[in-house]
Amino acid sequence: MDLGLAGRTALVLGATSGLGAATSRALAAEGARVAVVGRDAGRTRAQADALGPSASPVVADLTDEHAADLISDGVERALGPVDILVLNGGGPPPGTAAAMTGHDVEAAIGLLVRTQVELVRRVLPGMIDRGWGRIIAVGSSGVHQPLPNLALSNVGRAALSGYLKTLAGEVARDGVTVNMAHPGRIETARLQQIDEANAQRAGRTVEDVRTTSADSIPAGRYGQPDEFAALVTFLASDRAAYITGEEIRCDGGLVRGR
Repeated sequence: MDLGLAGRTALVLGATSGLGAATSRALAAEGARVAVVGRDAGRTRAQADALGPSASPVVADLTDEHAADLISDGVERALGPVDILVLNGGGPPPGTAAAMTGHDVEAAIGLLVRTQVELVRRVLPGMIDRGWGRIIAVGSSGVHQPLPNLALSNVGRAALSGYLKTLAGEVARDGVTVNMAHPGRIETARLQQIDEANAQRAGRTVEDVRTTSADSIPAGRYGQPDEFAALVTFLASDRAAYITGEEIRCDGGLVRGR
């Protein structure tokens, strides 16, 4: 199936590891020019080099208040206007709702919402002018079913979800689609961190926590990053032109409700 991504410019946040790295590989494999965004200069350049000459590294920290300017300017200089924006990044530290403070919430919103909104503001006008654009956020199943001990992530990602759902209705007639892809338990360093935190909190071994966790998934296993990246790549394609304002889970059947 030709996804119509050859020659498109894709900007992928958090593209040096996990879901972001897998997504950058999948988009590059379809012929897209990929801007690899990461905060570690060495890893960011290495990932871009691995994708080939059509990829370009952009070093930026999403928590920096000027990150959106640095990223958007860097991508346009290197690859041109952005056609596909993939909003992705690490989550805040684990913790309970009862323990969170106002400062914690502010930091979570800064990490998961502020820079993302500013980036959309910078690339959206060009997408509208060209009559084609794709905005895809990497969310979490916690938006639909709050995850224990991940209260700050639940709050921040739900806020981003509300913003994107509203935006989708505003730009649908302009040829711009806006969607959110929710990973379940995908085999990444972030999931390892969560499993370790849950094991410590419960006084159990990490192996025991992983086994119990996998057994609770109808598919019986954790997902792989490339499986999630395939979903994001499809949503970025010409084939997904009539899909917008949606939140689609890739979780092996983990969340039972809507």
